[in-house]
Amino acid sequence: MYTQEITVNNEVGLHARPATYFIQKANEFKSGIWVEKEERRVNAKSLLGVLSLGIVQGTTITLIADGSDQEEAVKALADLIENNFGE
Repeated sequence: MYTQEITVNNEVGLHARPATYFIQKANEFKSGIWVEKEERRVNAKSLLGVLSLGIVQGTTITLIADGSDQEEAVKALADLIENNFGE
């Protein structure tokens, strides 16, 4: 299992379009991937799950992956967040 904490800094947080980019990236990997905010953990490959966390600008989340490409998956998702989802 590989984890990394990261703060979402883009203006709208993880909603609609950024969440779609996030889920598309997560689906490129074989590992199970989760997003954790406070005590809630959801599947990072589920749009409704990710949106249900209500991640806004300045929210710190934990990315968790478990599988053959776990480290690569977490790093790719962290890079996407750090680069404000390419916006």
